[in-house]
Amino acid sequence: MIEKILDIPTRDGAMETFICHPERGGPYPPVLMLMDAPGIREELYDMARRLATVGYYVMLPNLYYRAGTDTKYGPDVLKHGSDEHKRMRAVRTKMTIPPVMDDVAAMIAYADAQKESKKGPVGTHGYCMSGPYSLAAAARYPDRIAAAASFYGTWLVSDAVESPHLTLGKAKGELYISCAEHDELAPPDMVKDLKALFDKSGAKGELEVHPTVHHGFAFPQRWCYDKPAAERHWERLIALYRRNLG
Repeated sequence: MIEKILDIPTRDGAMETFICHPERGGPYPPVLMLMDAPGIREELYDMARRLATVGYYVMLPNLYYRAGTDTKYGPDVLKHGSDEHKRMRAVRTKMTIPPVMDDVAAMIAYADAQKESKKGPVGTHGYCMSGPYSLAAAARYPDRIAAAASFYGTWLVSDAVESPHLTLGKAKGELYISCAEHDELAPPDMVKDLKALFDKSGAKGELEVHPTVHHGFAFPQRWCYDKPAAERHWERLIALYRRNLG
């Protein structure tokens, strides 16, 4: 495996990005892996590595880069009320969809210029806060994003600019929306409304609710990690990319 951390130039600065891909046999289809609210950490690097091993050029950006370089947090970031949690929330609460769409464009442009990255369809998937970003990207860039997934995405129905529930029908690629049965950030009523909007939009894909599990179930180091559901998440994600990216 080849991996590196570098800065990708964007409209707003330099976005630190972890990139990994197999050593041999490229070029590989590019995949944008978008982080959850606690931010960049080794756990996410390992997940990016796992995906890359099956034949993808995986890009994992630090979406908090606009707030500076001190935007990686310790384990206490998951503890509500801790100093790390407060520090993260100060950045997280300023995040909106449109600037992240500019970041997506910058990553696609960067990938297009790399010999290890295959030109053509792009995949994207996001966890938690980035679930909306991934789906919004499919609508913003329908001619490039061929597959987009959201795993326990937060507030997929909201009054945010470019909220994905408003733009589902603009996507040309296949969408996969994964929800946990127990999730205060994506409550059952919201998921029910989203399912109705998804069906009405004519979007290609699926919305799936995973029974008994909680928000964050795919993260190995989280209290709510559920191995069967986490492995199902990998199966669904890799199959989505195989169908649409190769």
